[in-house]
Amino acid sequence: MFKKILIANRGEIACRVIKTARKMGIATVAVYSDADKNALHVQMADEAVHIGPPPANQSYIVIDKIMEAIKATGAEAVHPGYGFLSENPKFAEALDAAGVAFIGPPKKAIEAMGDKITSKKIAQEANVSTVPGYMGLIEDADEAVKISQEIGYPVMIKASAGGGGKGMRIAWNDEEAREGFQSSKNEAASSFGDDRIFIEKFVTQPRHIEIQVLADTHGNAVFLHERECSIQRRNQKVVEEAPSPFLDEATRKAMGEQSVALAKAVGYASAGTVEFIVDGDKNFYFLEMNTRLQVEHPVTELITGVDLVEQMIRVAAGETLPFQQSDLKINGWAIENRLYAEDPYRGFLPSIGRLTRYRPPAETESYLPGVTPSEPVVRNDTGVYEGGEISMYYDPMIAKLCTWAPTRGEAIEEMRVALDSFEVEGIGHNLPFLSAVMDHPRFVSGEITTAFIEEEYPEGFNGVELPEALLRRVAASAAAMYRVAEIRRTRVSGRMDNHERHVGADWVVVAQGQEFPVSISADKEGATVSFADSGHFRVESDWTPGDPLATLSVDGDPLVLKVAKVPNGFRIRVRGADLKVYVRSPRQAELARLMPEKQAADTSKMLLCPMPGMVVKIDVEEGQEVQEGQALCTVEAMKMENILRAERKGVVSKINAAPGDSLAVDEVIMEFE
Repeated sequence: MFKKILIANRGEIACRVIKTARKMGIATVAVYSDADKNALHVQMADEAVHIGPPPANQSYIVIDKIMEAIKATGAEAVHPGYGFLSENPKFAEALDAAGVAFIGPPKKAIEAMGDKITSKKIAQEANVSTVPGYMGLIEDADEAVKISQEIGYPVMIKASAGGGGKGMRIAWNDEEAREGFQSSKNEAASSFGDDRIFIEKFVTQPRHIEIQVLADTHGNAVFLHERECSIQRRNQKVVEEAPSPFLDEATRKAMGEQSVALAKAVGYASAGTVEFIVDGDKNFYFLEMNTRLQVEHPVTELITGVDLVEQMIRVAAGETLPFQQSDLKINGWAIENRLYAEDPYRGFLPSIGRLTRYRPPAETESYLPGVTPSEPVVRNDTGVYEGGEISMYYDPMIAKLCTWAPTRGEAIEEMRVALDSFEVEGIGHNLPFLSAVMDHPRFVSGEITTAFIEEEYPEGFNGVELPEALLRRVAASAAAMYRVAEIRRTRVSGRMDNHERHVGADWVVVAQGQEFPVSISADKEGATVSFADSGHFRVESDWTPGDPLATLSVDGDPLVLKVAKVPNGFRIRVRGADLKVYVRSPRQAELARLMPEKQAADTSKMLLCPMPGMVVKIDVEEGQEVQEGQALCTVEAMKMENILRAERKGVVSKINAAPGDSLAVDEVIMEFE
């Protein structure tokens, strides 16, 4: 077995590999750019080597710099993680030439299946059903439009060397094909150092289901069942689960056997994933094979009890797989939510900055990768820490929050509580959106497709309105908590000895546009909150004023609230909702009804930068008339190009930014008459 391995990656996947290496008694070497000098993976590794400036194409994907780090540290093997150099055959070749083991598949398998165009040709030759598309290289935007017309819209424009949603666009017409081709090409060059593009038919209403395979160098190969990855935004997976709520045993077996056959056909060894789209009749079509570890591998580990990183290391060391297909059963259900540094209220645009607070829910102490769970599990794979920076140079994923339970319903409920317990401050993030998905009837039913987010949130995410039953539980909790805060306040003020006489029993709770007159009867264990119109709740908690997280029991059921103080109440975040909850005396409530509401500033005649980023292109000039939906400029952040469009017809009166400018959030890019 290896004594020392280098992880040619960063962030949560580097931390993930380090955990397994540590369990196996293997020393680790981290590499880092200027932006990552204080990163968590650098702190966790036994050694760390600086490899260059922040941009990945000057550090993490420069093969020579990685090879220098290997030579300097004496690492015997390299785990590439995912992205960066993980599917680069030149990197595998360089390692082989240096006598260093690549913890991944052979170079020939990477070349055959890692390249999206080549993999589709091989699949077609093997009589595997594939999605219609153009497999040749595309020279320019004009050719992309012509090919798209021949295939028929909508089409998917994809980077040949792509992955992780980078370099992907869906085009529904000629203009989008032209724009999408150039943006995909730019993103592919920036992310992978390879700007080749191909186009395929975009199949509407599909499910995205993938099969995890594992093979050794002795001719053995197995599949570890499937993952459902249909909930995607901009072709980036957001929620994954294993197994799929859609597949039956016959379809699962057929997909698994086909995946293993494809892996054997290319002499595959290591962990890999065969991706399919599956229609409503359970017909499945090969999309691509990812010759690396997938981001969503934890859900497979949770339902199989297999540590995939450990098996990759053992295969690279020449060991034989320790199990056969018949040994791999599905145990329970696992769900993964990807926590991204992106603002769901601003169209999910990237957010960067310092994590002023980062407190994940407590992981299950008894759980380790490779252990089959029996009790509910919370697992959080992350590469950040409180006080750390979210950089504009890399992928916006902060963490992968996973839960496991014996059934799908129980796993969802565990995830709901875990999301409510996850504290993140300082940046925009998608926790509210993830909570909304976990409560969405379509997700709960399992009736999902890759169009889920597009169909259910066509105008973007604007928050959650709590159902009446939950809103009343929150109102009761807020009233009980406010009473505790008021008692604390009177004690601090030192007014009279019997402080509790200053805190009345009757209050009016205002939340989500509704008023709830309540009466509170308290004792040492908690409080009973009675609603004037009917009903009451028993609220118990050890919450202390000032605590940002309140874990309560309401009529015996758990409720977790993120809490911040506001005048006469709280800002409360729960289950995707962000509420101002006011608790007022009857007289205060009477006066509050007479107060006018503050109006938001009018920014309708301005184009504001929706996230910190760099201006790549300005598409209009001062004095130019623009139409609704017309492209105004392109802003790049976190390796993604974002085209900003006109919301309505107008005339550009002033342009305040130029290509190359770095802008802060809400900075004015241009103004209109």
